[in-house]
Amino acid sequence: MTVVLNDVRSSVLMSWRHRFVPDVWNWELPGGLLDEGEEPIDTAAREVLEETGYRVRNIEHLVTFEPMIGMVRNAHHVYLARGAELVADPTELNEGKFQWLPLSDVPELIRTGKIVNSGSLVGLLHLLALGGAKSGDE
Repeated sequence: MTVVLNDVRSSVLMSWRHRFVPDVWNWELPGGLLDEGEEPIDTAAREVLEETGYRVRNIEHLVTFEPMIGMVRNAHHVYLARGAELVADPTELNEGKFQWLPLSDVPELIRTGKIVNSGSLVGLLHLLALGGAKSGDE
């Protein structure tokens, strides 16, 4: 998954999605599965482009976590992209409609259960706790 911040680092790119198995609607970050032989950072950038039409300007590893440790090994890699340029229409159309949400709204969205996906929570809480929106290539 990738936390994509706009150029001024005030908004995050997310999609309001329905997950059928748990019957849950929530805001999610772009993300997807690794292709065979693909590096996780390349997957992150590719998935952002395919799902949103945005090409990230700067991308870096944020955190890797195990969502079900003790039951199954399934590393989830979360990246942070600072800045993105709309270059195409999304090619993956079943991912919901992505939109820019104010980063300042994220704590309330989490508190009210509108962000419940583990990867989105881990990435956004990591960013908010460590102030990653302001650091980097400045």
